[in-house]
Parts: sequence; C-alpha cells; structure tokens
Amino acid sequence: MAVLKPFNALRPIKEKADKVASVPYDVVDREEALKLAKGNPISFLHVIRPEIDLPEDVDPYSDEVYNKARENFLKLIDEKILIEDGESSVFLYRLQTEDHSQVGIAGCYSVDEYDRGLIKKHEQTRKEKEDDRVKHMLTLRAHTGPVLLAFRTNQKIKDLVKKELEKEPLYDFTADDGVRHTIWKVADKDGLVGAFRELPALYIADGHHRAAGASRVQKEMQKKLGKSTGDEEFNYFLAVSFPDDELKIYAYNRYINYMGNLTAGELLKELGKSLKIVENGSSEPAKKGIISMYLNKKWYELHIPEDLYDKTDPVKSLDLSVFQQVVLEPLFNIVDQKRDKRIDFVGGPGSAEKLKAIVDKNGGIAFTFYPVSIDELMKVADAGMNMPPKSTWFAPKLRSGLLIHRF
Repeated sequence: MAVLKPFNALRPIKEKADKVASVPYDVVDREEALKLAKGNPISFLHVIRPEIDLPEDVDPYSDEVYNKARENFLKLIDEKILIEDGESSVFLYRLQTEDHSQVGIAGCYSVDEYDRGLIKKHEQTRKEKEDDRVKHMLTLRAHTGPVLLAFRTNQKIKDLVKKELEKEPLYDFTADDGVRHTIWKVADKDGLVGAFRELPALYIADGHHRAAGASRVQKEMQKKLGKSTGDEEFNYFLAVSFPDDELKIYAYNRYINYMGNLTAGELLKELGKSLKIVENGSSEPAKKGIISMYLNKKWYELHIPEDLYDKTDPVKSLDLSVFQQVVLEPLFNIVDQKRDKRIDFVGGPGSAEKLKAIVDKNGGIAFTFYPVSIDELMKVADAGMNMPPKSTWFAPKLRSGLLIHRF
C-alpha cells in the first residue's frame, strides 16, 4: 500500500502565486538565483537560496544562511503573502508545455514507507547534501520543496483525477520559462487516499536528498520529543506523485574537460576497439544503444554492440553503465563520476547545444545519451540497486513555494 496523507498547506495568496513560485533550489547556483530573484522580494528563492541576500563570500552552509532562510520565510507569513489553507487537503498539480502535460497528486507521504523501501529510490545520496536539507528543514520546521514521485499508471486514480480537473483551480499561471503551472484543491480527497492504498509501491523520480533529509529529520524530531505517536507531521514529507506514463525524462549528458595525453586520433582508435564509430553523427542519439560524441568541432555516433550489455542486470543494461565500463574507466581513468573534477554534467532540453558551446570555447569532449526510460528506472529501483550518477533529468520541473508542509 501507499499512504497519501492530506495536509494543511501553507501556500501563497492567489494574486501573488506566480511571483512567489520559484525554480527548485538545486537547479540554479547562487548567481543564477540572484538574477532570477532580482526585483522580486517575495520570490521563494529568498527562502530556498537565502545566500542571495547575504555577502557573496558567505559560506552557503553556515548558520547565518539557514537563519536568513527562516527570517525570509517568516516574513512572507507575517506579511500574509503565505497563508494556511485552513483544512487538511490533497491537491492536483499540472505541468504543461506546448507539447506535454502531466498531472500529479500533491500531498504528504510516509517517511516510514520510505525507510522500509516501499517508496523506492534509484540513486545514492551524498551526506553533505543531506546535511544541507536536514538543517534547512529543521531551521524552518517545514518541507519547502516537493519530492517528485512516480507510480505505475492506475486507471482508478486517472478517473478520479479527471473529475477534479473539471473544477476551478486555485492557481493557474505560466512561468517565465513557458511552463504552465495549475493547482487544484481536491474535493474527493478520500477517494484518492483510498486509491493510493491499492498501489504496491511509489518511486522517487527526483528529490532523493529531500526524501533522505526528511527521514533524518523524523529521527531528530523523535529524539527531541522523546516519543512519537506516528501521527506527527514530521512523520510525513511533501511530494507530488505522477503516473509513470505521463513523466518525461531527458538525458543527463557528460563533459570531460581534460583528455590527458590522448590525441583525438588516439581516442577514436581506442573507442573503435569496443564501439562502432559513425562520423557526422547526430548531436542527440535517436535510440538506445547510441552515444553521441562531440570532438574537434565534429559529432560522432558511438554504437554499442549488444554483447556489451548484461541484460540480466537492470543497471548493467543501461547505456551509461556501458559508457562507464568501456570509455570513462579504461580511457580516462574516471572511476568516481561524483568526485572527479575532470567530468561535469549538463542535462535537460537543449543540453547538447550547451555542451557544444562549452567544448568550442574551452576544449575537451562531450557525450550525449538517449534518455533512460521510466521503466528502466523502476526496474533498477525494484531490484534495490542504484543507477549511475546523474542518469535522469526530469522536466518540466515543479515550482517551490506553491505548497509548503509545516511540521
């Protein structure tokens, strides 16, 4: 079963929702956040990236930063920009672009189910990033950004959602990036809560550090109180669940900034020992089994032979795993992609063009991939395994600040 818990949301007043809502904390750096929030004192970036309101040289993980987040958060509440909904509710959250639409169920989800593996993960988290989320949550006593969850599509849930979409939304606006965000308060919340009980599992699509941080927050709060009934709000975290057939995954691509002593010719010769090389290739692979490479102002396609996949293993059957096995480790000695300074990641729409510009300006080499499918992701999670680092880029992104869960 999957627990969907209604909650008393803290949310913006309707006429300010588009000004409050911001991109997630982890898709922008300080400079980008500062630019996005310029001239907008009620942007939620002042809460989730509060270092933009402090001197440039401040340590982003210092107490000063988290205290500033709380100060900015409470100011939005005091000025009645953010208000409590007034009742425990479940919400629908629709994301729309010109060619795509997806509708998720926003509510609170069980930390205990996450701990027991009923909310399944597919990547490892880093302690320093968890520490940041834990400190932010505990300082604000709130979950300020939703985790993105997925579930295997369910007709009963789809039918319930369809009925709710016929009603008047709470919010409906189009952000600067062209994504339309629409939120409804669900009338038949009991129907959705009951339907979720029939789901065997949920899957974390995006937001592993937020989920892991919520789990640690629960333990901290239980320790502080000395006891817990299980009903306290800190036993649940904020998330939006989408059916798997509506989610859109983009590739997370790679840039290598240093080729060592390898010349371009030597690299092509070495790659040709394992992969079929096609010159004048596409900048983005047309299907699984092809990796595109940009080198010396030219795109190549690297075709993966079938015998390089281990189809009995959901991780080793991924293109990114083959890439690690036959390219990164033997040719560049890059074993740990998370910590090696020679490799960087660019994901999402338009990332191939961004990588080309980086290589043209700074040298190096770029690799682009065919996106991992949601089915591949779920098979890895079902097996209790982890995908290679930075395997998926989900878009469009949920906005922060529209629905907040306090505990």
